[in-house]
Amino acid sequence: MSPDLSSMQPQTLRGARIFRGALDPAAQQALLTDLRGVQQQAPLFSPETRWGRKMSVQMTSAGKYGWYSDRRGYRYEPRHPGGQPWPPIPGAVLDLWRVLTGLERQPDCCLINFYGEAARMGLHQDRDEADFSWPVMSVSLGDDGLFRIGNEARGGKTESIWLQSGDVLLLTGPSRMLHHGVDRIRFGSSSLLANGGRINLTCRVVD
Repeated sequence: MSPDLSSMQPQTLRGARIFRGALDPAAQQALLTDLRGVQQQAPLFSPETRWGRKMSVQMTSAGKYGWYSDRRGYRYEPRHPGGQPWPPIPGAVLDLWRVLTGLERQPDCCLINFYGEAARMGLHQDRDEADFSWPVMSVSLGDDGLFRIGNEARGGKTESIWLQSGDVLLLTGPSRMLHHGVDRIRFGSSSLLANGGRINLTCRVVD
């Protein structure tokens, strides 16, 4: 983390707070090393939607729960599809959460999505949690991602912004239940990942 992170003035988009460059290049590289350790314990997998289609992102998780999707629907699970418990959330992620949210309550899940060149994430709400008053924290690493945010109800006008490596976004207060997604990535825009692509971390309180 940058040493002056707690005093950063965020950019806002429909109430979402965007902390540009919250992670400097050294912090991004260190976090990437942590995530490789998570992936060794809980390998990436390709989830299915409830309609049986493979999602274009690959994912894994860290924490008490991992987010999961198959024909039974979207939900949190206490174990990786391979049967092992999810690894702990890296300390750097928990530090970032504590500084930017001001909360001592830690997230229960850190969902790790990998976006390849053609991957995207359709508009959705984060609504599989027990209490929507807790914020959602999103960390971008690697190639730029075109983030789109809309409304609490489906439909209506949306707004988009490019998120870059090291940016952190908070959905909190009125923005917590807004539909949001990633339309595309600008493949090759970052040198953080040797073969290109984008990693997104999404931290949530589940219980």
